[in-house]
Amino acid sequence: MTTIPGLSHDASLLVFALIAVVGLILLIARFKLNAFVALILASLFVGLCAGMGLLEIVSSFQEGVGALLGSIAIVIGLGTILGKMLAESGGAEVVANTLLEALGERRVHWTMLAVGFVVGITVWFSVGLVLLIPIVFTIAKSTRTPLLVLGLPLVAGLSVTHSLVPPHPGPMAAIARLEADAGKTILYSLIIGLPTAVIAGPLVGTFLGRKVLVTLGGMSEQLTQKADRKNSPGFALTLFTILLPVLLMLMATVADVTMPKGQRLREWIDFTGSPLVAMLVAVLFSFYSFGWARGFEAKQILKFTEDCLGPVAGVLLVVGAGGGFSRVLVAGGVGKAIAGFAQGAETSPLVLGWLVAMLIRVATGSATVAITTAAGIIAEYAHSKTGTNMELLVVAMGGGSLILSHLNDGGFWFVKEYFNLTVTQTLKTWTVIVTVASVVALLLTLLLNKLV
Repeated sequence: MTTIPGLSHDASLLVFALIAVVGLILLIARFKLNAFVALILASLFVGLCAGMGLLEIVSSFQEGVGALLGSIAIVIGLGTILGKMLAESGGAEVVANTLLEALGERRVHWTMLAVGFVVGITVWFSVGLVLLIPIVFTIAKSTRTPLLVLGLPLVAGLSVTHSLVPPHPGPMAAIARLEADAGKTILYSLIIGLPTAVIAGPLVGTFLGRKVLVTLGGMSEQLTQKADRKNSPGFALTLFTILLPVLLMLMATVADVTMPKGQRLREWIDFTGSPLVAMLVAVLFSFYSFGWARGFEAKQILKFTEDCLGPVAGVLLVVGAGGGFSRVLVAGGVGKAIAGFAQGAETSPLVLGWLVAMLIRVATGSATVAITTAAGIIAEYAHSKTGTNMELLVVAMGGGSLILSHLNDGGFWFVKEYFNLTVTQTLKTWTVIVTVASVVALLLTLLLNKLV
């Protein structure tokens, strides 16, 4: 590996990673290079500077792309179809109008936070985003509310629950590694997560959303179109169709907690509750509830599904490249370099857990990797410190995994593309609110630690 004179191997590696991130921002924001191409170049740069084998760089990047898209591409495609059916049937308008009538336009951003927080407890960030984004687009268009005033509270709720609240994979892995109590962790994560999301979303997010104005475009054009239809679905049917995958995933979570492994019924519930199958079931049901029952013919439904999948292809390529960049950073040893610096620290386990998760998140772009890696790094240290609250340590690491989402994070690109933002606008809005959420989560964790 190439080292910088006067710096150690690990320090040089972190500097190279920083240069790659800054270079990415410049290539995309200043020189207008395609983000997909820029991410590939940044990955090659990091791999070469880290001393990886030439073919290892390529294979690591490809593995990162495949691992990320393998877990989300099909789900996002199905979610986009469901969103398209929701928009074309008029279901998005039905939900939007019901919310506006019940709460009024002045409080609708609070509603978006509540919806995002509740749905985000049971589904991944990306799944929740594609399920709910048509409603945001429709309300923004009908009320002429700035898009981000509604969108940022939604993604704040989704992102906070994804990082802090079990049964998401990061917190669950940390619970197992630290031997924490799952029930207490869920309780503490909700106590800390809700005010965190409130501050990051309706408060900070609404302020930023009025400062950074964007126009509806890109995916929003597909998800706000309305075809000629005989009737719109009722509110109850619309809500059931949207929440069907959430309910199936929730049933799988309950089954995992209450039923023994190997039981045939549990296997079937887990099967139908897997994100892929749950979304497929919801899409097939939407063909009836939003399609045939609304008077659409089969050829019209086919056209809807074909029209909406074109724009999402570009989104998935960029998100996949972000996964490849993240994998090269990990394979190049950036995570280990951060772990090496953290091992010698002498501080509160809660602060150390947050700090280690934060550094790994910034380096790798993955909240799940940040939490699980941080748990492994500080588990022995935390157990050696008498009185460490392991449940709050899980929450603290979840808070650290929220911070500074940038160009190596798939969530960054989803927010950018779905809200039709530039890279600079995404950094000024999305990156700011998750960073605020991260700091608030740490402060509330430390406060709660004093009280319990």
